[in-house]
Amino acid sequence: VQLQASGGGSVQTGGSLRLSCAASGSIGSINAMYWYRQAPGKQRELVAILTSGGDTNYAGSVKGRFTISRDNAKITVYLQMNSLKREDTAVYYCNIKAGRLWNDYWGQGTLVTVSS
Repeated sequence: VQLQASGGGSVQTGGSLRLSCAASGSIGSINAMYWYRQAPGKQRELVAILTSGGDTNYAGSVKGRFTISRDNAKITVYLQMNSLKREDTAVYYCNIKAGRLWNDYWGQGTLVTVSS
């Protein structure tokens, strides 16, 4: 199983980006999908969660600005990021937990740079 993340780039404050993470291979039944980020010099933090039941949860710093969603047919998870701030600058990682044993799959990371 491989997760391919894309959509990162450079944007000015207030701008928008949409990250994608496509899974390939036999991933099995998906339990939950996540986006994490890691800013320079900081620990990786959880940004958004999407459960198999469709429930979502967000870090307080992005609530109201970011939206996690999925395309079931393509086994792809998205992160729509609006009203971007400089502090959103980070490498963003997708993560999928799947199967009876909650197997853990990670994307390679995509860099988001927000400048004023």
